[in-house]
Amino acid sequence: MKTLNIGMIGYGFMGRAHSNAFRKVNNFFPLDYRPVLKAACGRDAAKVQAFADTWGYESIETDWRKLIARADIDLIDIAAPNNVHAEIAIAASRAGKMILCEKPLAMNAADGAKMVKAVEKAGVPNMVWYNYRRIPAVTLAKQLIDEGRLGKIFHYRAKFLQDWTISADVPQGGPGTWRLDVAVAGSGVTGDLLAHCIDTALWLNGGISQVTAMTETFVKQRQHALTGKPQKVGIDDASAFLARFSNGSLATFEATRYARGHKALYTFEINGEHASIFWDLHDLHRLQWFDHRDAGLVRGWRSIHVSDGDQPYMKNWWVPGLQIGYEHSFVHQVADFLKGLQDGKPAAPTFRDGLATDHVTDAVLKSASTGRWVNVKKS
Repeated sequence: MKTLNIGMIGYGFMGRAHSNAFRKVNNFFPLDYRPVLKAACGRDAAKVQAFADTWGYESIETDWRKLIARADIDLIDIAAPNNVHAEIAIAASRAGKMILCEKPLAMNAADGAKMVKAVEKAGVPNMVWYNYRRIPAVTLAKQLIDEGRLGKIFHYRAKFLQDWTISADVPQGGPGTWRLDVAVAGSGVTGDLLAHCIDTALWLNGGISQVTAMTETFVKQRQHALTGKPQKVGIDDASAFLARFSNGSLATFEATRYARGHKALYTFEINGEHASIFWDLHDLHRLQWFDHRDAGLVRGWRSIHVSDGDQPYMKNWWVPGLQIGYEHSFVHQVADFLKGLQDGKPAAPTFRDGLATDHVTDAVLKSASTGRWVNVKKS
C-alpha cells in the first residue's frame, strides 16, 4: 500500500471532518493508497497542537508556506477560510502537491480561474470538497437520472435554510464568524449555502445558462470580533434566484440564515416527465421517489431507505437496514479521490468543476445588484 502524506491547513469544523475521513477510509474501502496525517497547520500554535494531538497528526506548522515546502508532504488539504484558497492552492500546485480544497473554490470566479490554470499547468490531482454529492441517497438520485428514469427534466428546486445569524449581537470576523466578514468570505449565503445547492444541481441536471436573483442583508452593521468596532456588513444574509438550465428545465434556489427553526435544512426536488425525486438532508438516508408509470392503484410517493448493498457506497459499511450519516460523505469523497489516483481517472468535482459553481454564484450576485437576467459564463 502506498502512503499519502497529508498536510492539513485549518483545524476548525472542516479540518475535523476531513481528518476523520482520512483516518477512516482504509478501514472500509479497499484502496492502494493509505493517507498518513503528517502535519497540521494553523496560526495559533497551541490550538493547532491540540488539534494535532486529538487527530493523530505527527507534527505541526504555523506557516502554510513552510508546510508546502516540506518534502514529506504529498497532499495539501485547504480547510482554511475562503480568502486564502487561491494563494495557497497556487503555491501548492507550483510545489507539485496534490490539493483538496474546501468549498467554494475561491472568493470569486476570477480567483478560481487562476487556481484552475495553476493545477492544470502543474498536472497535480485536485478536488473540491462538495461532499453532498457523496451522500448515498444523492448519488442514487444521480444514478436514476442518468438511467433516464425521470425522462425529460422540467423543474429543479433547492433550498438551504439556517437561522444562526438572526441576532444583531452576532459579530462578524474572527475564527468563529468569519463567514459574516465579506473580506474573508467573499459573499454570504450565496457562496456558502447556495454553492452546495448549485454544485449538486450542476452534477445532477447539467449546466445553468441564465439566472435572475435578489439578495438581502437584514442586519446592516455588526461589531467586528477582532477590532471590537462596529462595521458595515458586506455579505448577503439571504439569497434567492430563478435559473434556466441548458437542458431547458427551470429552477428556483433559496438560501438564508434567517429561517427561524432551521439549523441546516437542505432539500432539493426534481420533476421529470415520468417521475420525481425529493431529498432532505434532515432525513439524508432516504430518497423520496414518485413514478407516474406505476399502476394507479398503488401510485404515490415512496420512501427508499438507502442502506442496501446494491445502493451507492453501502456495501462498504454495515448490513442492509443500518444507515450512515453526514460524516460518511467525506469518507466517500476521500475514497473516490484515492480510487482516482490508482486508476488514473480524476474524481469530480475537480477545480474546474468548482469553477463552474463560482461562475453561477458570480452571476447571482451580479444579477442581484443590477436587477437583470445574467448569462452564466462557462468554465
